[in-house]
Amino acid sequence: MRYLWALVILFAVPAYADGHTPEEKLAEAGHVLPSPTSPVANYVTWRKAGNILYLSGHGECGDERTTGKVGRDLTVEQGYAAAQRTGLCMLSTIKSAVGELSNVKQVLQIMGMVNATPDFGQQPSVINGFSDVFVVAFGPAGKGARAAVGMGSLPSNIAVEISAVIELKE
Repeated sequence: MRYLWALVILFAVPAYADGHTPEEKLAEAGHVLPSPTSPVANYVTWRKAGNILYLSGHGECGDERTTGKVGRDLTVEQGYAAAQRTGLCMLSTIKSAVGELSNVKQVLQIMGMVNATPDFGQQPSVINGFSDVFVVAFGPAGKGARAAVGMGSLPSNIAVEISAVIELKE
């Protein structure tokens, strides 16, 4: 019986050293996960292979999306906010794919695309909105190898599109 209690205690301890789940960390920071997005064309929003989760390009969830070119129609701060909401949308997709965000081991790669003017050069500052949300949720494991590039256009004129590769706990 004593071993049974040890197992109960072992599995009752949260997966994170600070005792908070990623969902709790996000809530404490004032973030709310939206409903996950649905594909707008002939693809899936995620695909799992072993313990690797591949996430399709995401924009913001919901009907209201930030549109326009950063550097002309939008400021860096507005682009950052759009990237932050895109991060929350992707977290919602991850949660729907794997049940709980605590099943994430680490972020492997982030591909951030910014709808920007040709002379705009602050793409990393915009994509930081996404990365900052993931670091809130996962701590240092939320930082992945990352690209932040400018694009001449993005679907439906959205300001930001981001894809990612995530490693899940086994």
